[in-house]
Amino acid sequence: MSKERARRRAVREAERERALRREAGRQARRSRRRALKARLVPRRVRIARQGGVLARRERARNGVVALLFVIVQLIAWLLWSSWWVSFGVLVFSLLLVPVLVTLVFDRRT
Repeated sequence: MSKERARRRAVREAERERALRREAGRQARRSRRRALKARLVPRRVRIARQGGVLARRERARNGVVALLFVIVQLIAWLLWSSWWVSFGVLVFSLLLVPVLVTLVFDRRT
């Protein structure tokens, strides 16, 4: 009877040992994969916006300028059916917007 229990215990311990080795192998593969991924994939850098009053005001101003630019483009595309005129308005707007923003919103004067 004791020989039978000893044999069953030996079988259980051998099975447990195999399971532990399998799990250790899985853990090793997982850690190697993580290390490889960490080397290959760059970390994401979080770029935080500034949250002051001036930064918020500037974001709002830039949003208004962009919205006005889009509205001008829509009006140009709706009023004139010629592609050349609409394209000319686009080019003219792209050249004129920075000048107007500098003239209207420049704080150095």
